[in-house]
Amino acid sequence: MSRRRPVSASLPVFPWDTLADVTAKARAHPDGIVDLSVGTPVDPVAPLIQDALAAAAPSPGYPTTAGTPALRAAAVAALHRRYRVTGLSEAAVLPVIGTKELIAWLPTLLGLGSEDLVVIPELAYPTYDVGGRLAGTQVLAADSLTQLGPQRPALVFINSPSNPTGKVLGLDHLRKVVGWARERGTVVASDECYLGLAWDAEPLSVLHPDVCDGDHTGLLAVHSLSKTSSLAGYRSGFVAGDTALVAELLAVRKHAGMMVPTPVQAAMVAALGDDEHEARQRDTYQRRRAALLPAVRKAGFTVEHSEAGLYLWATRGEPCRDTVSWLADRGILVAPGEFYGPRGAQHVRIALTATDERIAAAADRLA
Repeated sequence: MSRRRPVSASLPVFPWDTLADVTAKARAHPDGIVDLSVGTPVDPVAPLIQDALAAAAPSPGYPTTAGTPALRAAAVAALHRRYRVTGLSEAAVLPVIGTKELIAWLPTLLGLGSEDLVVIPELAYPTYDVGGRLAGTQVLAADSLTQLGPQRPALVFINSPSNPTGKVLGLDHLRKVVGWARERGTVVASDECYLGLAWDAEPLSVLHPDVCDGDHTGLLAVHSLSKTSSLAGYRSGFVAGDTALVAELLAVRKHAGMMVPTPVQAAMVAALGDDEHEARQRDTYQRRRAALLPAVRKAGFTVEHSEAGLYLWATRGEPCRDTVSWLADRGILVAPGEFYGPRGAQHVRIALTATDERIAAAADRLA
């Protein structure tokens, strides 16, 4: 008899699979469900991106794992133009098949194992923990460096603006993390998927010269086109930073066949090269936030952080599942805060990713 232990046995239950009952309750609302539980885009992909994808469709050969020269150049230029990142070479950029894939496999790609420690935020995107579990590492949730004592983690994940809270880490905090990590030889992976969605605070990339003094050693910045360009369905993202670390990731990914399709790479070039569509998408989310935020507050919620990103981090001072059920009675589906760690036990995450009509419906129901 096989002694194989399924990999899934080491993983938690997929969080959204636990929402079946409240989803059915919300769907039963006479005016239909308003699904604010998942941050999936609903707006059409910009025509110039669609055109670039279609033009590259007759591409029969294998794509390059490293990405086309045009894509790497477009990523470097966009990071400089949009987020003031300087000193980045094209060799320090690597396209990935959606950033969730990269985050889930990063500890494995870096060769980490049971003797290594991966540190994640106390309120965190669940895939950080999953990545450590897949590699068989130790995982510790800690927001304060003093919690780690003399430990020397192999990898620290940070996320600013945060999913789920929308919190922005300030310059002093980021500098402290970078300095602390360098003293210990720790890799810092900064999930910056929401960097282009700032409302009440201005987030910085870990690669910004004010944060790292222009030295990208030991730093990886993870960027997605899912949010700012509505390309979740294209599975398009990239990682940039330390040239040596990116080269190591490239070497492993070549062997594993982790390649972004050529038409998607062409679409990424178009998206990274055009700031107008990105600004329009940002304005759309800002408009939806302006409609939903006051309605949530008037309904008796306290909204914490939420100064950037695609979510409102809200509480009624009760167990989060009770809040989820209360909202489902009104046809609104949200994510329980416990999905993101024990500190979220009395919060819910409310996404801004619904059409204007559905956002307005949610605001009306809360009133």
